[in-house]
Amino acid sequence: MISNKDIQDIIESFIEEKNAFIVEIKISSSNKINIEIDSNDGFSITDCVEVSRLIESKLDRDKDDFELEVASAGLSEPFKVIQQYRKNLGEEVETLTNEGIKIKGILSSVTDDGFEIEELKMVKVEGKKKKQNVVEKHSFLFDQVKATKIIIKFK
Repeated sequence: MISNKDIQDIIESFIEEKNAFIVEIKISSSNKINIEIDSNDGFSITDCVEVSRLIESKLDRDKDDFELEVASAGLSEPFKVIQQYRKNLGEEVETLTNEGIKIKGILSSVTDDGFEIEELKMVKVEGKKKKQNVVEKHSFLFDQVKATKIIIKFK
């Protein structure tokens, strides 16, 4: 049976060379291997093909028959690892808390334990006639959120 560690060991040096990171490795009981990789500089189809070929060259199909899929992290998918939060610092994101509350704002900081979003709100300020833009900061621990994903905008 092929393990996550086996796959990590095979692709580790390639990933480091490309300044990339593993988002997820899933291996089913039928040896279907799904690998999701991301990078601060983007991870191309060519990079995915290279990873696939590298794994194919290191695994023995006669010993373990397997199906292999290598992909770059999807833009519409929620973040799965801390590196994706760091990669998207300064970008607009949407977070869904464990309580079901959605917050949209700019991802302003990331620590080992959590992150902060700056939400721009129009609020009534005491002593002013019109509502004003106010930045409200929301801090989260990673275990307090169900999902965070980038907001895709077309200009």
